[in-house]
Amino acid sequence: MRVHVVSDVHGNSRDLATAGDGADALVCLGDLVLFLDYADHSRGIFPDLFGAANAAALVELRTDRRFDEARALGRRLWGELDRTGAGRESVIEAAVRRQYAELFAAFPTPTYATYGNVDIPRLWPEYAGDGTTVLDGQRVEIGGRVFGFVGGGLTTPMHTPYEISDEEYAAKIEAVGEVDVLCTHIPPDVPELCYDTVARRFERGSAALLHAIRTTRPRYSLFGHVHQPLARRVRLGATECVNVGHFNATGTPYVLEW
Repeated sequence: MRVHVVSDVHGNSRDLATAGDGADALVCLGDLVLFLDYADHSRGIFPDLFGAANAAALVELRTDRRFDEARALGRRLWGELDRTGAGRESVIEAAVRRQYAELFAAFPTPTYATYGNVDIPRLWPEYAGDGTTVLDGQRVEIGGRVFGFVGGGLTTPMHTPYEISDEEYAAKIEAVGEVDVLCTHIPPDVPELCYDTVARRFERGSAALLHAIRTTRPRYSLFGHVHQPLARRVRLGATECVNVGHFNATGTPYVLEW
């Protein structure tokens, strides 16, 4: 059995279209939307609306952890857009819909997917075809192994679209229970898995996920979210914890075989 796993697609529909080649199934761990590319400030919804210079300024403020200034810049730019008569939510949703139409069309059959923190879950049913199974706090059997899926991220100063409380996230982890492969968007709360060496900050990992790994001992914990982690894999007891990679940049899936 061969399963390909991707995460943090961020608009890379070209490589997504071939990500399942040679595999029995594709697993996607979320973040389909490209709002702002930290490596190329000309790509994404934000620079499309406000230009690459403003995107670069926002990236610099966020990287320096000057979140109040970043929010102030965002408020100013959105305020200027609002004065043109274009509603912020409708503009963002229209851009996300364009990306989702292209990305979901690129998924092979079968695909098993969960949400990332920048995704908008309420839109997914409109774009997920018959060959795509969306799971969040749920389990599915693939090739004789049980896969559990938990999507989204935890609350942060970034206020991305699908952030939830620690309590809600822990409840989804508990609902999944014992599985062979535990698939999440965010990593367990292990410092070397959570630190982004380029953004120079710790992303939020889940303590509930870490507890589940230690107590239920899945074969694998697979995740993404941290684009340039200090460590891409860490073994915790019986569990191999693997960041499957920043698919937007690499265009290459992680391969799981048994």
